[in-house]
Amino acid sequence: MLVAGFSSSVAAQSSATGDAARGAQIYQASCGSCHSINANRVGPAHRGVVGRRAGTMAGYNYSAALRASRIIWDARTIDRFLQDPQKMIPGTKMGFRLTDPARRTDVIAYLRQQSRPVPK
Repeated sequence: MLVAGFSSSVAAQSSATGDAARGAQIYQASCGSCHSINANRVGPAHRGVVGRRAGTMAGYNYSAALRASRIIWDARTIDRFLQDPQKMIPGTKMGFRLTDPARRTDVIAYLRQQSRPVPK
């Protein structure tokens, strides 16, 4: 019984925190045509996005709506944005939606990982 309780607890914790390796694959497949971790493309670069104020990545031309949003990107705000960017910030350039909650959680885990300083 203790083992069963432990495994379900680990599974619940894993689903709440996401799988960064799976998130990397989802990011490449779903986000990679417009975004990169290190370079601005159609969308802004995402390295360091967790903890950053929305609309402030140097060298990217954000919509006025996103610049004015005053959002700080964290797991909750990224999750809300990915569900429906236009609903959260009307007038944002992003129209893509990631509707599956597990996939969003995995992508957020990946973005968290990419927000840590790069080891030297």
